[in-house]
This record gives sequence, C-alpha cells and structure tokens, in this order.
Amino acid sequence: MINILFSGNAGVFDGILTCMLSIFKRTDTKEPFRFFVYTMDVTRIKPEYQAISDRQIAFLNEIAQEYNLENKVIKVDVKELYEREFGGCPNEQAYCSPYTLLRLFADIVEGMPDKLLYLDVDILFNRDITLLYEIDVSGYEYAAARDHYGKYLLNPNYINAGVLLFNMEKIRETGLLEKSRKLIKEKKLTFADQSAVYRSTTKKKMLPQRFNDQKFLHKHTVVRHFSKRLFYLPYPHTANVKQWKVSDIHRIFRYYVFDDILFEYIYLKKKYEKEWMGDYK
Repeated sequence: MINILFSGNAGVFDGILTCMLSIFKRTDTKEPFRFFVYTMDVTRIKPEYQAISDRQIAFLNEIAQEYNLENKVIKVDVKELYEREFGGCPNEQAYCSPYTLLRLFADIVEGMPDKLLYLDVDILFNRDITLLYEIDVSGYEYAAARDHYGKYLLNPNYINAGVLLFNMEKIRETGLLEKSRKLIKEKKLTFADQSAVYRSTTKKKMLPQRFNDQKFLHKHTVVRHFSKRLFYLPYPHTANVKQWKVSDIHRIFRYYVFDDILFEYIYLKKKYEKEWMGDYK
C-alpha cells in the first residue's frame, strides 16, 4: 500500500484530481494507493474555508478505483483537532491558509501508517512515484528537497514542505510534529508550518531537486511543483500558475508533456459538474 496525504478545503478538488491522475498515469506499480485528505470547516475565518465535501471525495474515490479497485480516498475531518491546537493561534492567518497547518496532525490522527507521503495539491508527477516513495527513510524523520528560493535566502538546506516523505515511527519517537505544533501556537513564523518543521527537525534526508522541482521541468524530474514563483519578464513579478489552469500551463510554461493528464482532468471535471453536482446521495 502506498500512502498519500493531502490537506485542504473544497477548493483543492482540482489539485487533488490532477495530482492523482498524474500518479496513476506515470506509475507502473500494481500496489494500491490510499489517499488521506485532511480537511475542516473554518468558515469563521473566511467564507470559502469549507471542508472538502463528501460528494467530492466520493467522485475522487470512484476515479481512483477505475485504476485499481483497491485504491481508496479517505476524508479525515480534523476540525476538532485544529480548534483545540491552533484555534486563534498567531499563525491562523498563515501566508497560504490554515489548511497548510493540518499536516502537523499526522502523528495524532488515529490509523495513520508508519510511512506517509505528504503532497501539496499543486503538484504533478512526471515520473513514477515509486522513485520517491521507495526511498529509505530509516533513521530519518522525513525526506525532503530544498526550497528553490529558501536555499539561497535562508539556508542552503532549507526545505520545501510541499513534498515530505514522513517516517511516522521516527517522528513519534523524536516528537517532531509535537514540537512543530508548539512553535505554531507560540510564535508567528514567516512560512508557518514549513518553518516550524524545519526548526524542529532532528534528522532529515535531503533529496535531489528532481523530487520537488519548483521552477524547472527536466526529463529526470519526478515531481513538478507549481508553487508561486518569480518571473522576470516582461517585468519582475510573482505569479501562481497552477496545473489545472491548462491554458496558462501551455501559454506561460509551454508544457505539453502533461496533456494526457490535463485533458482527462478537463473531461472528468465536466463529468463531475454535469453528473454529480445535483443532490448527493
């Protein structure tokens, strides 16, 4: 079983769908996948902060099982944990959203496996996921690649937390996530959970950039992460170009290697809107 963790609100549906499709279409393994989705309703903060719906999860589960009947998509509502741990904390208005903090509950959510791959939803796999998942993290809390900008501006080994291969057994032993939660509750951090994990780390395995490339796409790239990045033309500016914005992927990046994934995404999104947007039973 390959265990994947996503987190977010109802708005991450497109990201999870495209990421899942990229995994299925770029991976040869017959091993089943189990996708955990941490979510919660915190509309008290913003109206759009609604939990991913049961209907969205059911659709994602149906698509996953078209590739392997043993695949599962599992919704995990962590609102109670969030309010107890982080409600009103200094990082609740995080640079991204409070949903970025949810991965920090992986050690206290019941039933989580000993090996777990956390993925941001703005990710596509360009090569087989087993190249990443089968990396040995024995003796390490997690494996991660460097942050493209942080490695220059903050520390040469500053990580990007969008791809984290967790060794949960080691994490429970060292208290990594417990220490991270403590930092989140006590101090405002520039990059919230990413900074908390980095500061709380006892031992990490550094991965080559191809396992979380936030700027380039090469033939050897395993994970292309469509995070916010700096563009120099026509003038210096930042932009968030996500993979489900298919026209932008073509126009700005001139990427066509993902078209089999993105065209199926377009078809499935229309199917969802047409056949699943009525009353869910």
